[in-house]
Amino acid sequence: MAHFGGMTTTAAIMGTPTVAPYGAWASPVSSASLAGDRVALDQPSIDSGHLYWLEGRGTEGGRVVLVRDGQDLTPAPFNVRSRVHEYGGGAYTVEADVVAFVDFTDQRVHVLDRPGDGAQALGERLPRAITPESDGLLRHADLRLDLARRQLFCVREDHRAEGEAVSAIVRLDLDGENAEGGTVLVEGPDFLSAPRLSPDGTRLAWLQWSHPNMPWDSTELWTGTVGDDGLTGAQRVAGGEGVAVTEPRWTADGTLLHLSDASGWANLAAVDPTGAITAVTTADHELGWPQWVFDRPSFGSTADGTIVCTWFEDGLGRLGTVSTGGGLVPLDLAGVAFDHVRVEGRTAVALVDRADRSRAVATVDLDSGAMEVVREESAVDLPDGMLSTPENVSWTNTVGETVHGVFHAPANADFVAPEGELPPLVVRLHGGPTSMTVAAFSLDTAYWTSRGLAVLDVNYGGSTGYGRAYRERLKGQWGVVDVDDCSSGARAMAEQGRVDGSRLAIRGGSAGGFTTLAALTGTDVFAVGASYFGVGDLAALARDTHKFESRYLDGLVAPWPDGEAVYRERSPLHHLDALSAPMILLQGLDDRVVPPNQANEMADAVRAKGLPVAHLEFDGEGHGFRRAETIVRARDAEAYFYARIFGYQLADDVAPVDIDNL
Repeated sequence: MAHFGGMTTTAAIMGTPTVAPYGAWASPVSSASLAGDRVALDQPSIDSGHLYWLEGRGTEGGRVVLVRDGQDLTPAPFNVRSRVHEYGGGAYTVEADVVAFVDFTDQRVHVLDRPGDGAQALGERLPRAITPESDGLLRHADLRLDLARRQLFCVREDHRAEGEAVSAIVRLDLDGENAEGGTVLVEGPDFLSAPRLSPDGTRLAWLQWSHPNMPWDSTELWTGTVGDDGLTGAQRVAGGEGVAVTEPRWTADGTLLHLSDASGWANLAAVDPTGAITAVTTADHELGWPQWVFDRPSFGSTADGTIVCTWFEDGLGRLGTVSTGGGLVPLDLAGVAFDHVRVEGRTAVALVDRADRSRAVATVDLDSGAMEVVREESAVDLPDGMLSTPENVSWTNTVGETVHGVFHAPANADFVAPEGELPPLVVRLHGGPTSMTVAAFSLDTAYWTSRGLAVLDVNYGGSTGYGRAYRERLKGQWGVVDVDDCSSGARAMAEQGRVDGSRLAIRGGSAGGFTTLAALTGTDVFAVGASYFGVGDLAALARDTHKFESRYLDGLVAPWPDGEAVYRERSPLHHLDALSAPMILLQGLDDRVVPPNQANEMADAVRAKGLPVAHLEFDGEGHGFRRAETIVRARDAEAYFYARIFGYQLADDVAPVDIDNL
């Protein structure tokens, strides 16, 4: 008796697994659980013993809410999210219970003053705007309060004039109207980030870089003296061509800590008051993350100067301290990756990925080493036997280089496959393409594995976490190295007898969507693919994208427009004659990063070729789906598409998808 429509099988009740094909297993992980039953946690912080974090709520249309100790601080319709660089980050800051944040709709900076001694309760504080109305043309990010002088420092992106937006670091008056948009302190470089004021309020540090560099290519760390009239004495103190510098942070004695990958690995370094630079750590491990978003700290300091940091070691995230000799000393914690690390007193707070539970905001007592989970993204507790154990794997690509990934085998205690059958494989690609995937619990993964599909996450060349040289494998090779690494990984899993080599799928979003499309047009390895807002025409992306990424492809593909021939050669849209696999395309109609017309052109071309194709568009969605109903429909559609192509019957009762040519 099979399991359909949420009914538990008789065999399962009796303790005997039901025999059913891989992919047709009934799962407790619904598509709704990927959206409505969870939140997206981000940017935890700690201030005066209180914990703050952001929650993205699919049930509220993707609205991002600022939370303090479990209580909402920003009522609807406020949406705490910045659009600077389109990817945002650093959308709020807090000091001594005064909060400043950016609202997504108007991009103005709003302030929540500390609760008074009167009747106004914490949750009744009303935000007040301190930047002028601009119809969202003045955008703000990377906020930092200076309560001693009643000021706020931030990055401002000005879209009011024709041409590229103008970046600046500005100072705002917390008690004024800032009618002119604040006092401009730094302007000129194409990009600015991380304005950080010294403890005595006299020195400002910041990061800057210019086209065609991305912040993980070449950045510079600058400082200057701050006065009533602005900033003077600006000078570069670290970084430069071929060196990525991130996360400047002052210590009490005027030393400027930061991360630098001058050694080939992102390590801690320090600039002392004389300007001398010394290495704080020298490990062949990766600290920090590529600077896609603002204000993503990977280290902090205790009152006695102990540095607490996170790093990646052989694909595994660690949280620990720096010894007096510069060594990294891990804490014994139940986590496989740590992010957004902040420290107050002897307490650290971070986002923690775990192997058996969802991502969480957690605190760590640095004296006892005890970790306490404060808020989980999902409270879903899977039944025993429904969770696949992630396995770090590696293989050799066609040019003899080692590639890293994470394999997840099918897992569902209620079902077994017919004897001799091997499972289909979903090769899953992260975005970026400088991101990485860790061996962490994921409902997204459990959705597939509990239905009987295996999953391979590929940290292809270009991924972070393995040093600068590994990341730079992709320089000039996007659409080549990533495709080879993914296709060779799929083949390796099949050759090892883990999966069915005739039923290999590939899926990805954004940059991962491009690799998906490139793999489907450049290899015959995959039987089906799913592209979420993927790039089909690289030249169109080079011509029509936002400022932050407008020269990104110069390094990944070739300088534009001189390298136009390379763009054409790498673009999936120009190689549809080689396409032999069906695909489903899912696209937000408000996407500013990858314009929707690219998915339209790809769908039309696949349709004309006579191959099965499904094309779903979503109003009100941008580059990344946020609404619960969108997430549910997209996942149901993808699962339905795979089932039709691979030839099994879904146990889920999902709405059919229109598939042309099938």
